[in-house]
Amino acid sequence: MHQEARKQFNQSFSEEKYQQLTNKIQTDYPDQLDFRVAETPVFIPKDLKNKLIEACDEIIETIVSDDFKSKTDRAIPADQNVPNENGHTSFIAIDFAVCKDENGTLVPKLIELQGFASLYTYQGYLSETFKKYFPIPENFQYSFGSENFESYIEDLKKLMVGEENPENVILLEIFPEKQKTRVDFALTEKLLGVKAVCYTKLIKEGRNLFYDKDGQKIQIKRVYNRLIFDDLKNYPDLETSYHFTDDVDVDWVGHPNWFFRISKFTMPFLKGEYIPETRFLADYENNFPADLENYVLKPLFSFAGTGVKLHVNKEMLNEINDPENYILQRKVVYEPVVQAPDGLVKCEVRMMYGWPDNEAKPQLLTSLSRLSRGEMIGVRFNKDFTWVGGTACFFEK
Repeated sequence: MHQEARKQFNQSFSEEKYQQLTNKIQTDYPDQLDFRVAETPVFIPKDLKNKLIEACDEIIETIVSDDFKSKTDRAIPADQNVPNENGHTSFIAIDFAVCKDENGTLVPKLIELQGFASLYTYQGYLSETFKKYFPIPENFQYSFGSENFESYIEDLKKLMVGEENPENVILLEIFPEKQKTRVDFALTEKLLGVKAVCYTKLIKEGRNLFYDKDGQKIQIKRVYNRLIFDDLKNYPDLETSYHFTDDVDVDWVGHPNWFFRISKFTMPFLKGEYIPETRFLADYENNFPADLENYVLKPLFSFAGTGVKLHVNKEMLNEINDPENYILQRKVVYEPVVQAPDGLVKCEVRMMYGWPDNEAKPQLLTSLSRLSRGEMIGVRFNKDFTWVGGTACFFEK
């Protein structure tokens, strides 16, 4: 990555400073952080930043095309189609592996994408916290379109709260106090005034939704959605006043249907220099590539790495009875590029966009990175290592 910024950071690093950083998070938000913070941010050089943005622009061209919704209607399960879908998604998050091309130049390669919210408030806070304890060069930024933390938070308010009173906006989750991402929920409440409310606590009266706040029934006019249908399946016996597919009079920030439309389902429609070959498994009609060792199998409707198969063979593929719900994607080779004290670490970058309802196109807001020494990037695959986990990105201006 950026060699000078990396050298400066590593020379300044100490375990004591890292503990101060993690202790600061614990002090500010006690017991809310439930995933590992990497010891270092990632410093993205200008050339790689430009390639990441170029790759995102090409992907977004497909998402904003006139036929995108018709192409992706099948992505929404019939029993999970939520009424009152927005004209476009509120969020786009695009994950890239950092790789090298045949010339040894750093390039991004698409891994996955989602039309669903990510850790928007937490990433701003984490980036600012890194700046308190470590030297971050002045010519590097973590946000786009906003010059400081305050204006970044204003951008998030515009997206998530809109014109409503924050009291009438909720962050919707199932048992939010148990979620690994709950530190982001706590930050959203503190910085945006938007409270996390459990799906089981919603009160439905006709087409109106309410929640209880200190014994007072508050009408919900806007829902910042963080709830995924897969999580609801873990609680089949829930008895609730509101059901996810009910027709209710609320505005959605992150309408549930876009979680399905912009997902692994989108990847076969994408082409370009930064897009690995991806096809629906059903499209092969059992005529699979001869070099299956160079492919990864992914179920369309799963998240956090569940169900992904890195070692693929014909027998495995032939046993799948719903191939239309899987993709076969050519593997990308992560290049270890982040210098840790004891070697190089692999890196993935998520570019995070917001798209207010009245705006013509999505806006790049910030990013996150995940560092890995394991076979897969996710936190669950890197439990016993250091200099791995979730972190901030700083981009050369």
